[in-house]
Amino acid sequence: MKILYINNDGGGFADYVEVAEGTTVQAFFAARVPHGKPHDYLIRVNRQPAAADQVLREGDRVSFTPVKIEGALP
Repeated sequence: MKILYINNDGGGFADYVEVAEGTTVQAFFAARVPHGKPHDYLIRVNRQPAAADQVLREGDRVSFTPVKIEGALP
C-alpha cells in the first residue's frame, strides 16, 4: 500500500512510499530512522499524534519531526 512520508529531519523531504499491510508506526519509524529514538521526534499520522502500535492504512500521511534541532540552544 502507498502512504505519504514526510521527513522533517535535516533538509526534509516528502514522498509516497510503499509499505506492507499491517505495518505499525513503530516498525515504519525503525525502518526509516534506524539510529533515531522515538522520544526525540514528534510522530504524527494524518496530522495527529500517533501511538507506536497504530497500524498504517492506505493513503495515511506520516511525519517525523525532531523535537530538538542539532546545534540549537536548549
